[in-house]
Amino acid sequence: EEVVKAVKKRGLKLDLSILLKIEDSRKKIQIETEEMQSQLNNISKEIGVLRGKKKDSSKQESKASLLTKKLKNKNNQLEEILNKLDQIILELPNIPDSDVPEGDKEDDNLEIRIWGDIPDFSFKIKDHLELGVILGGIDMEAGSKITGTRFSVLKSDLANLHRSLIQFMLDIHINKHGYEEVYVPYIVNEESLIGTGQLPKFEEDLFRLKGEQNFYLTSTAEIPVTNLLRDQIVESKELPLKWVCHTPCFRREAGSHGKDIQKE
Repeated sequence: EEVVKAVKKRGLKLDLSILLKIEDSRKKIQIETEEMQSQLNNISKEIGVLRGKKKDSSKQESKASLLTKKLKNKNNQLEEILNKLDQIILELPNIPDSDVPEGDKEDDNLEIRIWGDIPDFSFKIKDHLELGVILGGIDMEAGSKITGTRFSVLKSDLANLHRSLIQFMLDIHINKHGYEEVYVPYIVNEESLIGTGQLPKFEEDLFRLKGEQNFYLTSTAEIPVTNLLRDQIVESKELPLKWVCHTPCFRREAGSHGKDIQKE
């Protein structure tokens, strides 16, 4: 009930009755499966005893064969139900903090604080693309020719600035904040994407490698770095673990929102 109420703040209506219905089916079939497995174990023991005494065990073997087929069918049903449950749970977003206000538009957000002086310019402000073209540092035509629309080539001082900012970010975290630098693969598997919440929700935004159903280009360094600890229990004495990493980020905007935002 708490989850239903919490995700409603994010505009998601969760029908708890569907989840409970599937869970009831899981419990029922799992109990039946366990009972059938117990019966099969007992019959197998009987067969072993009869064979040890060199007696006829065909009747028990027939029962075991029939029970094995029924058990396989039940296991298949159970696996299907568990997959349904997993799918529903994987689609659930993170639960917002209780202080987060309810609302469905930008004006519903609460302004907590303002930092710094907001400049008031006496001229029309140019965005980074306009400035980049004026300075000769962003070449959209070259990017479009090499790849397609919304791609760019950085040149000269802006290319230098781009590289310098990467180095600056890494150096600040390593030298001033005690982070350990890691260098990770740009290709990640499906399990890594599920572990950090990109799958199944954002599958349309990801680039999957052709012919490799389980491999994707990483959409952010967060994915491989977080998965360094996947399936591990970290002892408290090992904490904090502080890693910093830089990777290219490969993702597309599936919807219209943000399609003209450069990703790198």
